[in-house]
Amino acid sequence: MTIFYSPNILENSVLSEEESYHCTKVLRMKIGDLIEIIDGKGTLYKAKIVLPHHKHTQVDILESCPGFGMSPYRLHLAVAPTKSIDRFEWLVEKAVEIGVWRITPLDCRYSERHRINVDRVERVVIAAAKQSLKAYVPQIDAMTSFEDFMNQSHYKQRFIAHCHQTSKEALHRICKPHRDTVVMIGAEGDFSIEEVAVAEQNGFVSVSLSESRLRTETAGVVATNIVALQLNG
Repeated sequence: MTIFYSPNILENSVLSEEESYHCTKVLRMKIGDLIEIIDGKGTLYKAKIVLPHHKHTQVDILESCPGFGMSPYRLHLAVAPTKSIDRFEWLVEKAVEIGVWRITPLDCRYSERHRINVDRVERVVIAAAKQSLKAYVPQIDAMTSFEDFMNQSHYKQRFIAHCHQTSKEALHRICKPHRDTVVMIGAEGDFSIEEVAVAEQNGFVSVSLSESRLRTETAGVVATNIVALQLNG
């Protein structure tokens, strides 16, 4: 069944103009057709089209499913966006499909990109949530400096992944289940050794993700998958 996104569906029972157009002009849906709607806050609604229109399709809510597709944990991924925005958006898409609660783009010492279009990335997130049958749409933050992020991280599990030849734990061995978790991933040039030291002083544990050296977007997906497997255990 086709899934649509409407954050205020309970207030007005009307699909947005973009979703209405897709519903009526692309999918050619008609009165009486059944659809599913996510509100981005964790609830999926089963609904019936009562008035199709290319700008404001009205629906009748038949059933609600709170917590649909939600994970029993919160994973916050903080990652320095790649120079190629396509690679960063690929990472975001896959992280949402696997299961992430929040994504913060980091501006680090060796970052190659210092700005992102949050609206554009949010569209990727919404599409990935719909495709992967998740009713919660992860939060995408504005670009955040490394220093500011240090003051915002208060999770039970805090990890920083890097390639420096220092003492590190394997993430899959140290990550404990059922705990809210944040993982930091650096730019292609990695975190600076000073940034690693600051993170460790703020309670972050240095971890490795693989014996191979991974690209930023690959590291983000690997970290998300490791945490998802461990926290669901």
